[in-house]
Formats: sequence, structure tokens, C-alpha cells
Amino acid sequence: MKDKDYRKRLEEKQYLIDHLSPAESWRIFRIMAEFVDAIDTLSRVGRAVSIFGSARTPPEDPYYEKARYIAEKLAKAGFTVITGGGPGIMEAANKGATEAGGTSIGMNIELPYEQKPNPYANIAISYHYFFVRKVMFVKYAMAYVILPGGFGTMDEFFEALTLIQTRHIRSFPVVLMGSEYWGGLINWLKDSMLKERMIDKEDLDIFQVIDDPDEVVRYIQKFIVV
Repeated sequence: MKDKDYRKRLEEKQYLIDHLSPAESWRIFRIMAEFVDAIDTLSRVGRAVSIFGSARTPPEDPYYEKARYIAEKLAKAGFTVITGGGPGIMEAANKGATEAGGTSIGMNIELPYEQKPNPYANIAISYHYFFVRKVMFVKYAMAYVILPGGFGTMDEFFEALTLIQTRHIRSFPVVLMGSEYWGGLINWLKDSMLKERMIDKEDLDIFQVIDDPDEVVRYIQKFIVV
């Protein structure tokens, strides 16, 4: 009975794919429009670094200041700073880049809670689709700096690792900042994934853990000449 129900669901899914409703057909154009608008804007910004982290980080948190400081230093070094456009770490990074006179991009996603555009991005792009936004982060970033965050931050981190590991994109600097926050995850990667041979030892070299903000900037500059 279960096999019959499963086959029925597959047939229904295939039918929906093969027979898009008018509403579904028009959705394709909305997706295309998001890609076109984003590419048109971002293709002119030059070398950029994407900074990720929690939307829930308050201004008094030490990581807020670290994000702001890193973005300031990157902007002064000639880099564009890209964030998810929301509050918390994203706000801090946009603020640092803007106050340094740099290009500060906020790529906001439409969410029913938590994600409201911060006022510090001097270029703002709004997205309806997560996957379009994620493509733009990867396409236009020369490096990732990842501060403490939740599921969304983890999603961006592991997507970058996967694309680099599978050689679907060129390798670029991926920096985790906050060894005390990320330490448990890194131990799990070593003690579970690596131990069980789900990844190779070299895969752990795709990213670096750096706690000092100035060292983060120097590390990125070693690989990227503005």
C-alpha cells in the first residue's frame, strides 16, 4: 500500500512539472527578473567580500564590533562589502563599510520576521527567492567571512564548501571567525565526517579559522589583489 501511495505522489509531482499552471509559468519570469536585476547591479561593484552572521546579534555583542571593524578595514583596502542586508552582524558589516566610505551592499530577503533591511547599505537589493540570492553571494564574492550565526549562516558556509570541494567554483578564501563558537562544529567534522571517511583530510583546508580581525583582512589580501 505504501509503494502504491508513493508511486501516486511521484506521478502527481511529474504531472505538475509537465503541466505548469499559468501562475507557475509566470513565476519563472519573476525568477528571471531577480537574476537580471541583481546581475545588472552587482556586475559593476568590483572585488567584493561577503560577510555572514546572525541577524540576532545585538550592537553590544563583541562580534558586532568585530564585523564592523573587518568591514571598515576591507572597505579601506578597496573591497566592496556584501551582506544579507538585515540586522545584527549584517548591519554591523554594512555600517563599517559605509562609514569607511566604501561600497556597502545589502541583499535583503523577504521574510515574515527577523529580516528587515538595515539602514547602512548604500546599495540595496531585495530578493524573494533564497536560491537567487545565494547564487549572487557566490558569484560576486572573492572571499567569505563567516561570524557566529544560525541555520542561514551554516547554509551559506556549507554551500561554499560543497561548491569548492566539488570544483563547481574556483577556490576562494573562506574564513570562520570565532573559534570558541565554531570549535564544536570543527571537532565534529574531524571526529565524525573525517573519521568515517565522508570527507578527505584536504577538505578541511577549504576554510580557515581566524579570531583576529586584522589577520582576517591580511589573509584575504594575500589571495586577492584589489
